[in-house]
Amino acid sequence: MTETSHDEAASFEADPFEQRWIVVSLILLIAFMVTVTIAGFALGFQVPGAESRVDPRTVADSPPWNEPGLRDLGGGEYAAYVISRQYLFDPRTITVPVGSSVTFYLTSIDVQHGFLLQNTNVNMQVVPGEVSRLTVDFDEAGEFDYICNEFCGAGHAAMFGSVIVEADEGGA
Repeated sequence: MTETSHDEAASFEADPFEQRWIVVSLILLIAFMVTVTIAGFALGFQVPGAESRVDPRTVADSPPWNEPGLRDLGGGEYAAYVISRQYLFDPRTITVPVGSSVTFYLTSIDVQHGFLLQNTNVNMQVVPGEVSRLTVDFDEAGEFDYICNEFCGAGHAAMFGSVIVEADEGGA
């Protein structure tokens, strides 16, 4: 039996092919960490979550849900209260000016629904008994359709609406 020095026993011997794959794997992990950090902080991505809890049997009768729709909070900020029920969103149309910041509050009174706002990063689950909240800044004019992207029954295809962002009349 031969003696090995401490340096030889501590060295890592791997095939050069394996060493390359280890390096590639570490580079990919670092790249993914950087990407997630940039997306989370620099681009301001938000994760929708439960804002509060409500009773789905009585929510439509209590403020602010008894009058769903848009509330002007001043300074270009709005709150949109949207109720999901089979097979519609109430309200179906929301109109805001360019440069608006809209906080969506959504709940369901019957089954689980989805809320996907086209051409934005908004994609929320709408669960009975929970209020989901997410804020969107609308910097350009246009129509942003929203749909239910969670199968909720036979009339699921009829669940849609739109956010209309109007250009400033006095602007360029």
